[in-house]
Amino acid sequence: MMDIRSVLAEAVRREASDVHLNVGMRPVVRVNTQLMEMDFPAVSNEEVREAVFSLVGQEKFDKLEKVRDLDFSTSINDPNQRFRVNAHYQRETVAVAFRLISDRIPLIDDLHLPDKVREFADLPRGLVLVTGHTGAGKSTTLAALIGLINSKHRKRLITIEDPIEYLLVNDQCMIEQREVGSDCPDFVTGLRHILRQDPDVIMVGEMRDLETTSFAMTAAETGHLVFSTLHTTNASQSVERIIDMYPANQQTQARTMLANSIQAVVSQTLFRRIDQAGMIPSTEILVCTTAVRNCIRENRIYEIPNIIETSSRYGMHTMDSSIAQLCLDGYIDREEAILRSSNRTKWNSSFNRLHGEFLGLFERNNRIWRANLDKVCDAHPTMSPSDGHPDRHLRLITIVPRIIRNHGNIHTTSPDVTHLAISPDIPAGILLDHQGIRRQ
Repeated sequence: MMDIRSVLAEAVRREASDVHLNVGMRPVVRVNTQLMEMDFPAVSNEEVREAVFSLVGQEKFDKLEKVRDLDFSTSINDPNQRFRVNAHYQRETVAVAFRLISDRIPLIDDLHLPDKVREFADLPRGLVLVTGHTGAGKSTTLAALIGLINSKHRKRLITIEDPIEYLLVNDQCMIEQREVGSDCPDFVTGLRHILRQDPDVIMVGEMRDLETTSFAMTAAETGHLVFSTLHTTNASQSVERIIDMYPANQQTQARTMLANSIQAVVSQTLFRRIDQAGMIPSTEILVCTTAVRNCIRENRIYEIPNIIETSSRYGMHTMDSSIAQLCLDGYIDREEAILRSSNRTKWNSSFNRLHGEFLGLFERNNRIWRANLDKVCDAHPTMSPSDGHPDRHLRLITIVPRIIRNHGNIHTTSPDVTHLAISPDIPAGILLDHQGIRRQ
């Protein structure tokens, strides 16, 4: 007989992101995007049904039998770990998908998100969307933003989630977390009454229908800071998705409401890292400037990508430029970056531009480097002349272009690179900003 808690505990030990139970198969985990079978016997339908029943009890199990889908959260004690769970029927048997949820609120800095994202926690009002496909890290980013608000501001914060994922603890904020199904019947009902509960900040787990979207925009328009998610892959698509939820005769009004309320969109996806185990997000940032609001109001959504590309001074960037920067910094594989870019020609152009900018900086600052390398070498005696270069300056200066020509993928254990990274004598703004050595 399968012990579901043993399966989940093993998934935690393997640092998996997901666990899947399908009848006739061994339990399967996803680790760094890769699916792997676990060392447990294949499960039967009766075992899966009993596992779900043990986690939810009779009332929710009856709901699963009736609706054929059930979302809930659960936890295990050894080790202490929470899970977001979906149980559903397929081919008349029960299947279950578990998503592991960290037992601590993540920090923005730990997630490798752009610095601009931190500013969204300080907004006084408006709508902030975090978008992406399933498994793109939207809930984690939202939790990090809510955690940042909780650490900085004295506000009343109410969340409506399906189900509750991260358990928030009052710090500076007074927090209420409401779970759909347990604390309110649905998102719409929860939002209908939320404005009478004196919130400053509202977090809606997902804007999944017209009524939820309408209430969220109304709350943002009336002076509240609202965070939510959408299953869209870029900023302009997110705007279109919201407008398209409305009937045709209401879309003009919807565009006006959205233009007035939206503050920012963070679209993200996850890449497997090549420098160490784990994942890293690539992002697209849209900040709603006057130009963006006019595009939304006048139904010129097709112009938003161009505005993002030309508005880096406001902290905006496209998904492709973010992917190119991650590749140049040595976090992700070049082939995967090209494969997942939206426009390969444009991506190569973006990558080559960033690459060229760094090479130009390197050449312009070459004399500064040579003047400082004596200090670096004297501080680190292990950096002796090698590789046929009798001049230690030449050895240290030529190492950087060689790595850059290798597509910027710095995943080397070269002591020269490590020492360059940790030396306090290196001029700021050269390698540290353009080469990814800042990770060392």
